[in-house]
Order: sequence, then structure tokens, then C-alpha cells
Amino acid sequence: MGYQEIRYDVDDRVATVTLNRPEKLNAWTVLMGQEVRHAVGEASRDPGIRVIVLTGAGRGFCAGADMGLLSGIVSGQVPETRESASAPVEADGSDSDNFHGTYAYFPRVGKPVIGALNGATAGLGLVVALYCDVRFASDAAVFTTAFSRRGLIAEHGISWMLPRLIGLPNALDLLLSGRRVDAAEALRLGLVTRVFPAAEFAAGVRGYARELADMVSPRSMRVMKRQLWDSQFQTLAEATAAANADMIESFGSEDFKEGIAHFVEKRAPRFTGH
Repeated sequence: MGYQEIRYDVDDRVATVTLNRPEKLNAWTVLMGQEVRHAVGEASRDPGIRVIVLTGAGRGFCAGADMGLLSGIVSGQVPETRESASAPVEADGSDSDNFHGTYAYFPRVGKPVIGALNGATAGLGLVVALYCDVRFASDAAVFTTAFSRRGLIAEHGISWMLPRLIGLPNALDLLLSGRRVDAAEALRLGLVTRVFPAAEFAAGVRGYARELADMVSPRSMRVMKRQLWDSQFQTLAEATAAANADMIESFGSEDFKEGIAHFVEKRAPRFTGH
């Protein structure tokens, strides 16, 4: 598929999806959402890809919904926004009904999705980032929920996601105020996992993605990701019972055998994902 508002690149088992409207700080459009969903689905189905990176071109990750889209809503020209109508993402990760939303489908993908937040991450852009499994930021990145300053509300499940990541008091602060948060504060809050200097950002993200692709069992990542997302809706007893069943299955997997063999033989792993 030829993309208009994103780029899709594959290099050595890592797929990179780049929001590509740099002149607009990658402001989100319906077409962009459709293309991201299609690209993520493509990466999910490709057995040669082990890691997905989502990032932005230029100075921003995503500055939120395109103002033309919002202005159209104000004037009564409500656009078709059903991005989920394009390229359904098959669930080889979590199959929970909770992850069928327009932006909430990343947990359904059985491969790690890394949010590489290179710059401004605001509003809807922040929502999309929160659904990534891991978030890395450039020290030039800034974050804001923005909704309260546009007369809007906590959209697209952010009222559920944000408190789970940074706690209820911090989530209330960021949502009610709509204030800007720099990368250092985002790291302290737990909004991002790691911050890299801007000059080292691309290499830092790439190094982490390469480590996952080269050193880690794809099967283990797939099962663990499903466990962690599903456990958000389970009791401890339910999560433990499910893990016990998954453990028995893992003992018979090829990746388990390879995990033991490469450690004993002191060589690089050759995981297949089976």
C-alpha cells in the first residue's frame, strides 16, 4: 500500500511507522489514523518483523488532532472518523473486547510497540502514545493533554490509561490543567520509560529495538504482552491461573528449548517465535 501521511520502513526485523506531516507537527487526521492502523496490521502479520516503532517526522511526534478537523466540527461539518473501518488488526496479542477502540488496538498486536516520542506530544497524540507498550522520549519532547484548554474532555480512554501509568492525583493534575510537561518531568511521573538526549535519540531507540529483535524470544514477548494487558481486567487468582496454563505450554515450545540451548552453549540465540 502506498501511504500519504505516514512512512513505513522495515530494517532487520524492526518496522518503523513514522507520522509524516512534519510541517503540521504531525497533527492527526482521519487518513493518518487509517494508515497507521494499516501499517501496524501489516507489521503484525509479517513473520519477519519482531518489533514495531511508532515515531514522528521532524520536530514533533504528534501535536494532536488537526485543527482543520476540529474547526470543521465547530462549524457543524462532522467528518467520518471511523478509522477502525480500515485494515482490521488481528489479535495475536490480547483478545479482550476492551481493545477494539479506534486508538486502543495496540495491545491486540502480539509484538512490542515502542512509542518513540521525538518532540511535541499533545492531545490525541498523547492518547496514541499511551497505548504503546513502551515510551521513550527525546529530551526535547514536551507533553500536554490539552483537552481542557480546547473545551473538550478526557478522550478515547485516556481517563482509564493515564491513572494506571502515573497515578490518579497526577492524572487529575495533567487532565484538569492541560499544562505542559517536559521530558524530565514526564520521566519522573512515569509517563515515559526513558529519556535520551535529542542527538542520541534515534540511536537509543534503535538499540533497544535491536536488543528485543536479536536477544529475546518473540513467543515470550507475545505471551507476556498479552498477560500484562489482560491482567488489567483480572483478579490475582485469575492472572495466576492463566499464567500457570501459559507456563505449561511454554515448556513445550521451540523457543524454550532454544533459550536453554543458547545459554548452555554460550552463543547468540536463534529464536523462531514457536
